[in-house]
Amino acid sequence: MTPDEHAIRDLVARWHSATAAGDVETVLGLMSDDVVFLGTGRPPMRGRGAFESGLRKLLATHRIESTGEVQEVEVSEDLAYCWTDLTVRIVPQAGGSAATRTGSALSILRKQPGGAWVVVRDANMLPPPG
Repeated sequence: MTPDEHAIRDLVARWHSATAAGDVETVLGLMSDDVVFLGTGRPPMRGRGAFESGLRKLLATHRIESTGEVQEVEVSEDLAYCWTDLTVRIVPQAGGSAATRTGSALSILRKQPGGAWVVVRDANMLPPPG
């Protein structure tokens, strides 16, 4: 495994652990300012600020438990993609049933001048809870 592939796999692991801990600042640091998230059944979410707003709103009432198995990482100079199979549980803090979503995500990452990788585009194909 190359150092870049290892760094990207580490980013995925940090994303999951920071989300579970409710550490919004760490999650935000793993994406570019102009990040775009594509999801099933919803319009594109554009920019770090839009993601932050949605995540903070969700974490005010829910806990997020997620796991991901990285299937593939491909690096080409300062761009890379990462395909991950995800399971996300959204658990109400007030009790009640958790919503569980499973599916694939394809992330495009860019290497920053300091060497860190960040997510610039993410296509999350987890279906909405039904």
